[in-house]
Amino acid sequence: MNKTILITAAILGILSIVLGAFAAHGLKELISVESQQTFETGVRYQMYHSIFLLFVGTTSIISLKAKKSIFYCTLIGLLFFSGSIYALATNTLTGFDFKTIGFITPIGGLLLIAAWLILLINFLKIDKDKS
Repeated sequence: MNKTILITAAILGILSIVLGAFAAHGLKELISVESQQTFETGVRYQMYHSIFLLFVGTTSIISLKAKKSIFYCTLIGLLFFSGSIYALATNTLTGFDFKTIGFITPIGGLLLIAAWLILLINFLKIDKDKS
């Protein structure tokens, strides 16, 4: 599981850099400044959670069950949160109205929060296990 988490973290990190560069250079003339800022929010959260997964994949202080839950919450959360933000920010460039699927953005956010809560709960259990 650790290897899967680490590989996914690296891929998400690489994609963050590629998408950030694309937004800064390729989208600059195509979308509004507000949409560029929105797109950058998606990139920023993707990078934050790439680093988060790097930590999860390298630590031994949380259980395998928790790692799996954190991994899936983070991965699906990023797909919903950042993915929908990318789509909404570039909405004017496509024929599909991504505003119709905008409701998945907060679902993604809740999944990202859930991943952090699972981590917190596992940290709180550390002292109990040592007692």
